[in-house]
Amino acid sequence: MEWRDQGTVLTVRRHGETSAIIDVLTPERGRYTGVVRGGTSRKLAPILQPGAELSLTWRARLEQHMGAFTVEPIRTRAALVMDDRLALAGLNAITALLAFCLPEREPHKPIYSTSISLLDLLSMTDAWPLAYLRWEANLLEEMGFGMDLRRCAVTGSRDDLIYVSPKSARAVSRAGAGEWASRLLPLPQCLLGQSSVTDEEIMQGLETTGYFLKNRLAVALGDRDLPAARQRLIDLLKR
Repeated sequence: MEWRDQGTVLTVRRHGETSAIIDVLTPERGRYTGVVRGGTSRKLAPILQPGAELSLTWRARLEQHMGAFTVEPIRTRAALVMDDRLALAGLNAITALLAFCLPEREPHKPIYSTSISLLDLLSMTDAWPLAYLRWEANLLEEMGFGMDLRRCAVTGSRDDLIYVSPKSARAVSRAGAGEWASRLLPLPQCLLGQSSVTDEEIMQGLETTGYFLKNRLAVALGDRDLPAARQRLIDLLKR
């Protein structure tokens, strides 16, 4: 069995004395795992970093086997953000969440496209946290746990939507919230497509997407803990 594609490295872990096991995200085959012989060598170790774009050849005796990768570098991303602590934390959070939630060998082209665009954005502008927030919302949608922010779940109105119900994941208006407002999650306007945004709104949005990542997606995946890389990013954004 053999295929060729390109992919972005999500995780790397040592395997034996000289090899490495990598998770990659590919456009056509989704998340794939394989062994890289000599992956800890001086030649390959700098190439096998989260966020790196690789040309891949995968081979295995049977399709269900883990298989082995032969890799060639296309471009690195970690080196471009190495001097930016926040951007590096963003890169690690993106790759860790993708490895955490994407099923293996199942294509998710929309997530692949938006993830690559976001990874590229990290080194281009310091305004990427808003794109990251929207990426988390899209990731939830792709995994089947998206929010319905079109109208108020209580009144049906499209106006003054400022909350999200933690139970239904639907928007709630100020009038519709009533005495339950304190139990609802914040809905910042930037999640509704508004152009102007503040740092506080981004943090409110991440509070809401984080709730559904932890209490819906992670539970569905066996009640696993979210990757620590996401919390490290949140802690840096709060500073």
